[in-house]
Amino acid sequence: MSALHRLQFRLDPEENEQLQNFCGWHNEHLAQIELRLGVEINLHGFQVAITGLAERIHKAQEVVRLLYAMSGEETLDPKKVHLLLHERGHHQAQTLDEEQVLIKTRRKTIKTRNKNQADYIASIQAHDVNFGIGPAGTGKTYLAVACAVEALENERVRRIVLTRPAVEAGEKLGFLPGDLSQKVDPYLRPLFDALFEMMGFETVERLLEKNVIEVAPLAFMRGRTLNESFIILDEAQNTSTEQMKMFLTRIGFGSTAVITGDITQCDLPRHQKSGLRHVIEVLEGVEGIGFTFYQAQDVVRHRLVQKIVQAYERHDRRETQRKEALAAARAIEPSTGSD
Repeated sequence: MSALHRLQFRLDPEENEQLQNFCGWHNEHLAQIELRLGVEINLHGFQVAITGLAERIHKAQEVVRLLYAMSGEETLDPKKVHLLLHERGHHQAQTLDEEQVLIKTRRKTIKTRNKNQADYIASIQAHDVNFGIGPAGTGKTYLAVACAVEALENERVRRIVLTRPAVEAGEKLGFLPGDLSQKVDPYLRPLFDALFEMMGFETVERLLEKNVIEVAPLAFMRGRTLNESFIILDEAQNTSTEQMKMFLTRIGFGSTAVITGDITQCDLPRHQKSGLRHVIEVLEGVEGIGFTFYQAQDVVRHRLVQKIVQAYERHDRRETQRKEALAAARAIEPSTGSD
């Protein structure tokens, strides 16, 4: 059994309010570090003692020092602690800053949390058409909205267009009550939430009235050409192959399109092929189009979300292997026909 080690150091500067912010409510931030890194942290005033395996206590010391420095500049919460731990779990400290990309809007600065997110932003900046494909919680939609807001505020585009296919868990748009705006709102709520956070509610409402920000179900894109626009097609796994082709041919001069989706969460009928899955095959190798594929380890939500995604991936692999083995067994079964 590996020997436990103990590491002691002091926090500096010795500010009581900063220390309280650092520890969190009932030391919840310290408890999160202990749980994630498998160490024990004891705090006596500004004196810290960390007990655990050698490699873990040094990593915990790095996280503690960084979080304490952050606590002097901003209010910490469990989400920020989780994100920092996520970063430190997937990147070496010396390379994190090189991989981190900033998106600056008037209300806030958005930081990428891992290499795939940084590559995604670089792809959006370099290509007119981009695909962000992967599980929920990887930030693909949020970062697309951030890039759209930045482009609008810097006058690189004249408007933002947000769209989704009106297919969700077997329901269609016509079954919802209300006018078109009320029908569309529930489908675009994640996009609206990101816009409100980055631009403010009043600004978003004003831009919606002026049609600078436009929201519409995908079916309403037919026959249009969108120039000087930043267009986001969200939940693209629920497009048909015809809808995907229609959408991609709407893109005009000076426009950027970002298509996001998760091919494992398709709500289309079983017999209908997803336009997102199909377009990956069709556009492979086409110059000027960017693809970013997220994995389970890129999830930046609650740590259980990552575990849930990984569990589903393992189950899907086992099911695929089982079906392949069953098909192979049937193929080699001897004929039972009579002589």
